[in-house]
Amino acid sequence: MATTRSAPSRSAHPAVLVQHDVVTSQTGRRWLAVTRLVTGFVFLWAFLDKTFGLHYSTGAPVTEGDPSLSWLEGGTPSQGFMKFAAVGPFKDTFASMAGPVTDWLFMLALLGVGLAVMLGIGLRVAAVCGSLLMVLMWAAEWPLVAGSTNPLVDYHIVYALVLIVCAVLLAGDTWGLGRRWAQLPVVRRTPWLR
Repeated sequence: MATTRSAPSRSAHPAVLVQHDVVTSQTGRRWLAVTRLVTGFVFLWAFLDKTFGLHYSTGAPVTEGDPSLSWLEGGTPSQGFMKFAAVGPFKDTFASMAGPVTDWLFMLALLGVGLAVMLGIGLRVAAVCGSLLMVLMWAAEWPLVAGSTNPLVDYHIVYALVLIVCAVLLAGDTWGLGRRWAQLPVVRRTPWLR
């Protein structure tokens, strides 16, 4: 039976853990970076589509002269979902919370998580915020009803888990700004910002 030795830490600062300390395979680090970039783009694209009305998930106006569904032109990116798409035991709770504040919070979360994950910085904060957003959307769509694709695990849960894996495995260090970010004095003093 072959034994493996762990690779020595490649951190420039001994108190700062880097991705090479956690993921020893270069191929693994690269695929993790690809996963991080794709996941970040999912959040960033949702923000761009809802902001500018690119007619993907926001849809196009039904007839000529209908208002745009873009946020910049008066669309409500979270309210329609919370009022009309929510199902299950929390339906009334989500509908009662829907308003301009939820639009702002939703859009800021999409932008913040998307940018942080794409850049590879603040992945722990992005993972917490993005996972919270995904779990709330999971609860709003309540997959535990008959006819759902999977009664427990859907894409919201998968995205939340991917965000957590990216944060735990320091995925921002490969093809991102994670290593530089970790060297900032404020991040060294407050490691949860990593």
